[in-house]
Amino acid sequence: MEDYKANEGKNLAIEIDGVKYLRIPVKTKLVMKEDDLFEVVNEYTKDIRRPGDIVFCSEKIIAITQGRAFPISEIKPSWLAKFLVKFVYKSPYGIGLGSPYTMQLAIIDVGVPRLLLGCLAAAVTKPFGVRGAFYKVCGPKAYAIDGPCDCTIPPYNRYAKMAPKNPDKVARDMKTKLGNEFIVLDANDLNVDILGKSSKDLDEKFLKALFKDNPLGQNSQQTPIAIVRRAE
Repeated sequence: MEDYKANEGKNLAIEIDGVKYLRIPVKTKLVMKEDDLFEVVNEYTKDIRRPGDIVFCSEKIIAITQGRAFPISEIKPSWLAKFLVKFVYKSPYGIGLGSPYTMQLAIIDVGVPRLLLGCLAAAVTKPFGVRGAFYKVCGPKAYAIDGPCDCTIPPYNRYAKMAPKNPDKVARDMKTKLGNEFIVLDANDLNVDILGKSSKDLDEKFLKALFKDNPLGQNSQQTPIAIVRRAE
């Protein structure tokens, strides 16, 4: 464990069902649209990875390399986006769909009918103190959309992004190339979502538990990748 360092304020290890696992954060360069995902992941993990390790990758850099992140100056919110954003719960853990720019991306990627159905579900359940109905209806595509934030590394502090496309396929392709199981992760200090995994038999509850304390951080750590292994 002494060879690896956790992000500031985070723990390197976590214990699940009596077994300790390391979550080794991997710092990378600033990933851009022109970068190849495999080349980036391989370059920064090849000296760390071992057989049996699981590679966890933030969905953000996958979306970026797929061309699904956009400067907000290039996004033109419609009247519907400006209207719907008025009803979005503003979370302290991220912009989500609380911006006309991100809502416009949701209109494009999720579609108007599903968004309106989600709004209806939220309106019906909110008086009963139920939250999250909107995202349950609209699905992970909506939940993974995120927008500009001052704590994000420039230039992405002025970007909005969609969810990565075909995350399960990305995970399977990366496993074939890397030789390790691969997970597409969307995590913050509030919630963990597994958007894609390289093998169906990987237990999602276990994968979420590994990252319940968000060891990759939420600010400018620049560690979008983690290597997970059972501690010796």
